[in-house]
Formats: sequence, C-alpha cells, structure tokens
Amino acid sequence: MRLLLIEDDERIAVPLTEGLGRYGFTVDHVRTGAAGLADTTAAPDLVLLDLGLPDMDGLDVCRSLRARSAVPIIMITARGEEADRIVGLELGADDYLAKPFGVRELIARIRAVTRRAAAPAYAPNGPAPAPDIRPTASAAQVLGPLAISRRTREVRLDGQQVALTPREFDLLAYLAEDPGTVYSRQQIMDTVWDPHFFGPTKTLDAHVAALRRKLGDPGWITTARGVGFRLTLPDNHTAEAAG
Repeated sequence: MRLLLIEDDERIAVPLTEGLGRYGFTVDHVRTGAAGLADTTAAPDLVLLDLGLPDMDGLDVCRSLRARSAVPIIMITARGEEADRIVGLELGADDYLAKPFGVRELIARIRAVTRRAAAPAYAPNGPAPAPDIRPTASAAQVLGPLAISRRTREVRLDGQQVALTPREFDLLAYLAEDPGTVYSRQQIMDTVWDPHFFGPTKTLDAHVAALRRKLGDPGWITTARGVGFRLTLPDNHTAEAAG
C-alpha cells in the first residue's frame, strides 16, 4: 500500500516513515502542500496530511485534493481542538488524528479508512450481511500453556486469567507476533509506545520485569544482550510439551 505523507517536520516524518515501512507500507514523503498537490507518477492509496505546512494551510491542501480525487485522507496535526476536527472532516478528510500518536494507532486508522473506502454501498433491499459468529476462542494465540486473545485482550496461563495493564498486554502481544524472534529495543519502543516517545528507556525494562513476574517464569521473555527481547517457551514447559 502506497502512502503519501505531507509533513514538514523531519523529527516526525523520518521515524513515522520508518515505522510504517516496518509494517509493509511504502511511504512517499513531501514537505510542502505544493509538492503534495503536484502530479506524481504513482498515485497514493491514502494521504497522511499535516495541517501546519510552511507554504499553505493543510486545510487548503485537503480541499484541493478532495476536489479532484476520492483518495482517503487522514489529517495528522497538533491542532486537536474540536472546531479544527470538524472543519477538517467537513472539507473531506476521512479521519483526524491529533499529535502525539503511536504508529499502531495510525495503522489501525489507516486500515479502518481503507476498509470503509473499499466497502460496497449498502443495498436496503438486499440481504443483510451475515453476522460474525466466530467464537472468541478462535482469536486466541496459544503458546504452550499461554493463551493470548487480542480480540478480548485477555491472557490466560494454565487456564487462569493473568491481570495485565494495557501496556503490558500490548508488549506481550507484540512479542508474541513471532515467538522466538528478537525484537530490538527501538522496534519495541516505536511500536508499543510511540516513535516520538522521549521518556526513560528503563520504562521498557520495568514492563518486561512486570510481565516476567506475572507470568511466573522469567524464561517467557529472554534478553538478547545488546539487542532486545524475545518471547520463548520456558525450558520446563518445552520439556513437558516434548514429553
């Protein structure tokens, strides 16, 4: 999926481009409204538009884009007041995200906007869409005695629910996306926290320590010294599975 990022602040644009790239998005970055409105050989699938541009107001860019194209537009801006959001949406933006924000939230909004854009129009005389009757358990990822349900944001160990904070759950779910893979500290901070998070890096260590304690075995999350962390099945559970 090709995104056009119209953002003049390099401190935001560079980590945002890198973060989106890790999720498989191709990002074309321009710094001015004029460059964003210029014809390009590869039309974007979605536009990420900052309002505080150096050459023109982002609202004018949105108005011009919408006059000639139905491309989905998500405004990303420090202007978080209700009046600004209303004006942006009335000019044709599909969503409005106030800074600061995390890459994962932005990706969720991108996917939601593109789903809406691709959805067929509702036909009042046609059949109603079939309800989603998949059981909640089908969403659970199972790793030995550990079960992680992203749908319900529940974690169970040996059938017993483990009480996690929202950030602890996000950290565990991220590491569980590919068990055994080492995720660097920067990857984890960018995804679970925010690419613009400037707090102490010991925050990550504190959350890892809390997860190890709540999971009852430090072997669940191992440290790759100098690199980061990975989720693994502890040795005692591996032996039980083999037996």
